[in-house]
Amino acid sequence: MDVRNCRTCGRLFNYLGGPNICQACRDETEKKFQNVKEYIRENPRASIQEISDANEVSTNQLRQWIREERLQFSDDSPIGIECEICGATIKTGKYCDNCKNNTANALAKSIEKPQAPERPKEKPKKENKMRFIQK
Repeated sequence: MDVRNCRTCGRLFNYLGGPNICQACRDETEKKFQNVKEYIRENPRASIQEISDANEVSTNQLRQWIREERLQFSDDSPIGIECEICGATIKTGKYCDNCKNNTANALAKSIEKPQAPERPKEKPKKENKMRFIQK
């Protein structure tokens, strides 16, 4: 059994995996997430700072939810984060579509096994060899 201290409240809890927080803090975070989602539906043009202030959630937590693709914004929303590879503005996730495609193509190319070039068929050599005939 793995017992740890909650990173948020400091209480001891039985750690089963995932983030280092107890179940009570997870439930509280999930409630805040649902409140943020509802707020965004009602206020689609709100900035990250407005969402943070209205819901008592840190901007870092909001960015984490965006990177995890739990929050997604419309194209006309002022909210955007940077692609981790090229820095382009994206609405959700870690990478822009272009970087996702480039990474997938590079991975596919690295997995493909190169084809061995076909060797031309060699003609049998005619050599003077001694042959035995069996009786």
